[in-house]
Amino acid sequence: MRLYNAKVPTISQEVVRTLLSSKDIDVEDPSAQREVVADVESVLRSFLETERVVDEKTRELLQRTGRGPSEFGKVKQQVAEHHGIKVGDEMLDYLLDQVVAMLMHSSHVEEVFAEDVDLRRHMAPVFKRHMQVDTDVDTEVRAQLKHVKEGTSQWDIEYARAMEAVKRRRGLG
Repeated sequence: MRLYNAKVPTISQEVVRTLLSSKDIDVEDPSAQREVVADVESVLRSFLETERVVDEKTRELLQRTGRGPSEFGKVKQQVAEHHGIKVGDEMLDYLLDQVVAMLMHSSHVEEVFAEDVDLRRHMAPVFKRHMQVDTDVDTEVRAQLKHVKEGTSQWDIEYARAMEAVKRRRGLG
């Protein structure tokens, strides 16, 4: 799963709409609702920016220490932990926790009626649906590359090219 910058506004709007319709939160008026959406967007964009910094630092660290790209995931996990975020399998839980914390402290949310676990339960499907795009994109790209042997340099080149084309076509650039 991956959070794409292009999906942030959609996720934010759906999360707020879901929480309002399930009566988990209450806001004063439509302008306050827009502010809550902006608050959720802020949380997600902050995560994406920190993740970008973590990726850069991970690449630098791997290059500086002469370690191979096969260790990227493990090193990224350690760098992310140092920056106070979670990546990989723990990312969704981390994002849900951050949004719940924001809802509790937002001046635009008049009242939070639901327990944290219920907020998370209502928000998780929205996040999963939009973050699942990564798996769908990978499946589509692999289907296009059936003629190329995986693991070869040609595969790497063709995969990157096809991935970029599919992301561009889906507006995930």
